[in-house]
Amino acid sequence: MTSPTQANAGSSSEETQKLIRQMRHYSAVGLRLFAQRQMIFAAAIGLAAFYYEAWIAITTLVLIVLSEAYDYWIFLQIRRWRGQDSRTAKRFLYKIYFGTILSASVISFFSLGIAMGQGPTTHFMPLFLLFAAALFAAMNNHHLVSVLVLRLIIYGLVFLFIPIRDIWMTSAPLQSELWTQFFTSIFVLYFIVDCSRIYLNFYRANVQALDALKVEHEKTKMAYRAKSEFLSTVSHELRTPLASIKGSLDIANSGALGEIPDKVSSVLTIAQRNSVRLNLLIEEILDLQSIESGKMAFKFKPVNLAQLLTNAVNANTPFAHTCKVSVELEPPPNDVFIRADQTRVEQVLANMLSNAAKFSYPEGKIIVRATVENQIVRIEIVDEGIGLSEDDHDRVFDQFSQVDSSDNRHFGGTGLGMNISKRIMEAHDGLIDYIKNKGPGTTFLLEVARCEASDKTEDGTTSASKRGIFTLHDGGLDEKKIDRKAS
Repeated sequence: MTSPTQANAGSSSEETQKLIRQMRHYSAVGLRLFAQRQMIFAAAIGLAAFYYEAWIAITTLVLIVLSEAYDYWIFLQIRRWRGQDSRTAKRFLYKIYFGTILSASVISFFSLGIAMGQGPTTHFMPLFLLFAAALFAAMNNHHLVSVLVLRLIIYGLVFLFIPIRDIWMTSAPLQSELWTQFFTSIFVLYFIVDCSRIYLNFYRANVQALDALKVEHEKTKMAYRAKSEFLSTVSHELRTPLASIKGSLDIANSGALGEIPDKVSSVLTIAQRNSVRLNLLIEEILDLQSIESGKMAFKFKPVNLAQLLTNAVNANTPFAHTCKVSVELEPPPNDVFIRADQTRVEQVLANMLSNAAKFSYPEGKIIVRATVENQIVRIEIVDEGIGLSEDDHDRVFDQFSQVDSSDNRHFGGTGLGMNISKRIMEAHDGLIDYIKNKGPGTTFLLEVARCEASDKTEDGTTSASKRGIFTLHDGGLDEKKIDRKAS
């Protein structure tokens, strides 16, 4: 049960936080409008010096410099302060009060000086200056109600003093224009108070809306963390039994346990294929969670470009064979290395090659090539398939999204591969994108920075594989040697 002392402490803490936020908003606006205020002061002082008394203008200039310097210093201190204690907050508030009294008094002195110099008359300039200052306060000082009230009281007293003084000095009858000026001043003060109320309500509504957004944002983050933890836990828990199921299916379907009837074999093949798909989904979900939580580890090192592309093309031979598609690797540039996590980049290339194969027509061809320009290595995978529209860009790289999401699509997928690929390339400070071919098909591309070969390759050399054209056929990767002179 919460004690009264604890409740009071909690309420006091909330009030302190509210005060600190209001002071920071107030200071931010004060700093932002600093130059604007100086321009207004300069114009008013220039007019006073030319049309009225020079000593008023000079005295006001000195006082304004002192007042503005003090305000600027306080505003900077508040903006730089990152504390939360109530004592310091109250000290800052008292300093703001002092600055408010000082600046309001300077403007009031300036207006009174001009009004007294004019004598009993319609004081357009001094009253307008007071009106403008009060309206400026209503628009920009509503963050701290006490400061706004203090400033408006000072301006209001001077606003009424000027016409009352004229009436008293001249004993003006009610029909005099001086009384009109007095009643108009009351109307103007009401207008300023009403404007202050409107701006104050706007500010409070905006703060409440911002607080509500922050609460909802925190709830969303909590829900997102809960979802991520749930997916991660479920995925990890599914891996072990799925591995056992897949292993059993592989053994049974291989005939190691005895001869299998054709009908049983076809059923086992379907189960085996779907276990592979389920395993892929789990792995991709785990990858996605690792990336989003910042826990995916990358081992960057110089990677031989030719070896990387050769491995990627070889690894996708079986899948391309099932799609009845051939893959042609154009000779990569010699002795080119990129700084990358080889396993992760091969994962990206596998996603690109598998997508190109899935969306290619039977007997189609996929071309893999690489170029180097300005220390940027660009890898292109060109297919002759159905092609992607430029309008599909967001869907291609979004989570759980597939361009062909119909029930009759030929190949399934999780819709995570390209999103994960994009995140992997972002971790490499690289780029993954695609462009629609002028003819049929799409060109997917990767861009990553080139680096020096500081590590040797697995065969002990640092050179790329020899020049040739590599084509993916039923049996794997073949090399078609090209005469160097002819090429």
